[in-house]
Amino acid sequence: MDVIVQKYGGSSLADPAKVKLVARRIARTQERGVGVVAVCSAMGDTTDDLLLLAHQITSRPDTRELDVLLSTGEMISCSLVAMALEAEGCRAVSLTGLQAGIQTESSFGRARIAAVEPTRILEELNKGKVVVVAGFQGVTDGRDITTLGRGGSDTSAVALAAALSALRCEIYTDVGGIYTADPRIVPTARKIDEIDYQEMLELASMGAKMQPRSIELGALYEVPIEVSSTFTEVQGTLIHGGGSMEVRNRVRGIAYDLNVAKITVRRVPDQPGIAASYFEALASKGISVDTIVQNTSKEGLTDLSFTVARTDLPLALEQVVAESGNSGGEEVIHDASLGKVSIVGTGMRNAPGFASRMFRSLADSEINIDMITTSEIRITCIINESLIPKAVQVLHDAFVLDNEEGEI
Repeated sequence: MDVIVQKYGGSSLADPAKVKLVARRIARTQERGVGVVAVCSAMGDTTDDLLLLAHQITSRPDTRELDVLLSTGEMISCSLVAMALEAEGCRAVSLTGLQAGIQTESSFGRARIAAVEPTRILEELNKGKVVVVAGFQGVTDGRDITTLGRGGSDTSAVALAAALSALRCEIYTDVGGIYTADPRIVPTARKIDEIDYQEMLELASMGAKMQPRSIELGALYEVPIEVSSTFTEVQGTLIHGGGSMEVRNRVRGIAYDLNVAKITVRRVPDQPGIAASYFEALASKGISVDTIVQNTSKEGLTDLSFTVARTDLPLALEQVVAESGNSGGEEVIHDASLGKVSIVGTGMRNAPGFASRMFRSLADSEINIDMITTSEIRITCIINESLIPKAVQVLHDAFVLDNEEGEI
């Protein structure tokens, strides 16, 4: 049986009317003669509401118990979608992550999928049912519930599509696809018809619409991913492994991320193993470090600066302050008022001038750059978060992204 996996985000399921709309879309898909697995996020702002509830009980919720709490949001939405499908005359069954066979390792709040055993899903599909799966969650070998981090339902959907050898994974949201920039900031942003996994992974890592791990899984298992609007029938953006032959700008898009904080350790000994000790302490707590800058040594001492997710800042500071006491750092300071803005495009790999144009455009707009990081197909600047909207618009204009042919 051919299978299509569809994922519906929280904005697509925000109220009963939207749940019914989603059910009708799912039913129409099944009428085409394919098996349908629908992965659901929590309704609207449910996850944020549950987090707020937990923090009204304690400022430091136990991570295991927090995952149990947060997982209930997706259970609510998937059961309601299954009810709506039954009301449409379409047989359906809802499954939790555990019932769907999503196995994870045990990092609560940011677990990674270890394996998918879709036996129950296949049984239900063979009975002619639509299978509605609670996204964002899985279960450890010890049968503890885990969650996959923000955007984790994307990862659930792509992982299920890979395990089921699905024709494709369709991601439905409140926008029509992937755009050259956030259309809420840049009204002239263009929808991208197709994009390869590598470019999309860079955009997602810098704050674009999807969770980066879902793109990694899509690339690894060659799962075509289509991002479309729940509320229209217009074709969205296809994410796939083949390069596009369309004439296009070498910069594909502008991405931004506001979940950024910088930590600086002042006057640490400039000797082997010091940087490793800080980053090992952070890694032991599951904290990822992004941009890293070490100043030139002076009198045998140096400053070490790096960025982490702003949501990780309190725990990161605890680790860094403790390690500074062991390693001889003079002072630990931090800045939580930063953001990232990035240009992304595979055509940048072997062509000069992109960095200079980016930096000149920001300078002419009086936007100061705090830190810079790059990959083969991305240049990212760390700037004050209040200037992010302006920077996105400036760079979109500088690289002529509102024009399909753009500027080579």
